[in-house]
Amino acid sequence: MDNPISEILEAKQGQVYAVSPDATVTAAVHLMNEKNIGAVAVVEDGKLVGIFTERDVLRRVIDRDLDPGATPLYEVMTRQLAFVRPATTVEEALVIVKAKNCRHLPVMEGDALIGMISLRDLTNWIVDGQEHRIAELVEYISGNYGRLPNLSS
Repeated sequence: MDNPISEILEAKQGQVYAVSPDATVTAAVHLMNEKNIGAVAVVEDGKLVGIFTERDVLRRVIDRDLDPGATPLYEVMTRQLAFVRPATTVEEALVIVKAKNCRHLPVMEGDALIGMISLRDLTNWIVDGQEHRIAELVEYISGNYGRLPNLSS
């Protein structure tokens, strides 16, 4: 878990999906559904000004009976953002997610948005690492760890 967030971004090889604060909720939801993501960055003049998440749809749009086709994101986006830097470790990011009760974290390098990670990304990273460790332990217990294959057969 000492791995930096930059390793997750490299593994994802994905781009950051962003929308304007003037975009409608409907437009943002269409993008989120098309890309199978749970949040989009809200960017104005190249600067991150918020994020819009599935939770925002439920709590700030549906629960208030707002028209998604007529509601601009600047009215319902999350403005108080927690974020991480590329050097932030997975463990540190998990602490932030828990403390801030959020599921998505923008990754910032200076003032530039370079990625977005989710709780799912963090969890998958940990699980993948555990699967590798378990496989090594199984090999060790079975006596195959570190052995060269028998090439004389």
